[in-house]
Amino acid sequence: MKKVIAIIAILMLSVGYGHAQETERYSIKNLDINNEYSNFGTSYYGKDKIIYASPRKGSKMIKNVWKPNEQPFLDLYIGDIAEDGEITNSSKLNKDVNSKYHEADVVYTNDLKTVYFTRDNYYDGKLNKAKDGMVNLAMFKADVVAPGEWKNVEPMPFNDPEYSVGHPALSPDNKTLYFVSDIPGGYGQTDIYKVSINEDGTYGSPINLGPKVNTAGREMFPFMAGKNILYYSSDKPGGMGNLDIYAVKLDGRSEPINLGLPINSFKDDFAFLKRVGDDHGYFSSNRTSGKGDDDIYYFKELVPLKMPCSQIAEGVVRDKNTGKRIPGALVILYDADGNELDVQIVKEDAKFSFDVDCESNYKVVGSKQNYSEDSKEFASNAELELGLDLDLNIDKGVVEQAAEGVVKKLEYDSCQEALDNIDNIYFDLDKSYIRPDAASELDKVVKIMKRCPNIKIEASSHTDSRASKAYNEALSQRRAQSTVDYIVNVGGISPERIHAVGYGETRLRNRCSDGVKCSETEHQVNRRTQFDISNY
Repeated sequence: MKKVIAIIAILMLSVGYGHAQETERYSIKNLDINNEYSNFGTSYYGKDKIIYASPRKGSKMIKNVWKPNEQPFLDLYIGDIAEDGEITNSSKLNKDVNSKYHEADVVYTNDLKTVYFTRDNYYDGKLNKAKDGMVNLAMFKADVVAPGEWKNVEPMPFNDPEYSVGHPALSPDNKTLYFVSDIPGGYGQTDIYKVSINEDGTYGSPINLGPKVNTAGREMFPFMAGKNILYYSSDKPGGMGNLDIYAVKLDGRSEPINLGLPINSFKDDFAFLKRVGDDHGYFSSNRTSGKGDDDIYYFKELVPLKMPCSQIAEGVVRDKNTGKRIPGALVILYDADGNELDVQIVKEDAKFSFDVDCESNYKVVGSKQNYSEDSKEFASNAELELGLDLDLNIDKGVVEQAAEGVVKKLEYDSCQEALDNIDNIYFDLDKSYIRPDAASELDKVVKIMKRCPNIKIEASSHTDSRASKAYNEALSQRRAQSTVDYIVNVGGISPERIHAVGYGETRLRNRCSDGVKCSETEHQVNRRTQFDISNY
């Protein structure tokens, strides 16, 4: 029976991670340096050397990779990188680096002058214990004298005996330090944090990477590849084994990608390492086919990992003549085929912001009552940091001239044109009363109806997708009737000239249909009343 269960488990993994196998994304090999002890946690030193952790000869490594009090003491070693990825000529770093307690997980700055590393909370000859007697991990910084020689070791300012801090990683520009900690208040057992490195050598406050990365479980061993790609290990539900290696784009929106077989296994897989532009690197694993408890593996990337790409297109709506911002303007996003993708009404700051796919073509169109329409086409790319500053300048005066033509001609098309340049009015969630901003637009409708005494108007009202369709249909009818009541009772227009129609949620202007998670701003776009000349 056990054999049957094992076969079923393997088949399930083949289904869940079959893409990685079908495309043969990675090839891996167990390095010759591995033995019956634990070897793990690689880090590059320059182009041709590598640092890794291993217990002192003769000790036995307990399988848990996080609880340092249950493990034998680890030391740091340095070796040469051979052409085939093997690590050769290994030697232990000097005694100023390797204390009588644990050392592991290092990262060097680009100039190789500074190193960050993990050690038991041992400093200046003193072992710092928590109140319960536990010795937690701490992170340290040192000056690099030579590949295996450091000096001026100093603890990081956010170390604390009551919790662990470790597993350092650096952003490519060396301005941000990433690390792992079980600081109270996180999302799970251990979370990944980041902290800014200031020019004067001080540090900012630690910032949790948030729920896209961190979970109720363990997130560990961060590594930054490029400007915004984080590789890390997690034992969150849905993985293949215990710790799995994931990659995620740090844009706050992207979901992590499990690297799948053969990088991940039924056991712990961690400490991913790969230079930007390389198709090879290293990771560590305690999978059952290895030589020791933890082994270092070399991998070749046969098919590049393609990360989901998204970008933010943002800008400001301004008056073309004065340069002043224009609150209340309507901005619509279109794709290359002219399909409407999203709609926003800018607030007091007149800013708009759209999520767009990378390497795609788009157009944004801005409009406002008493202004001419303006548009701008743009192409996104794969650089998250690019930032698309799209200033839509819309020219006031064109519609005012059209309104004057309405007074003189009273032509059907001119009246419709004037109505087309009246802004929709909007409603609060689950409400049908006329807001002050809506009243000012309705006053303009009244003025046009008085200038065009022969037209009749349909006031069509709409809702967002929340609540039932029947409820939304009734709500939209109440909104339409409130609109008509204002025009008739306040504006003095004959009730025979304006008709109220409620369409419920049947004419949404964006993607926010049932079950789609949208912002309040996106839902607001749908809670509206529009105006058209009607032949009822």
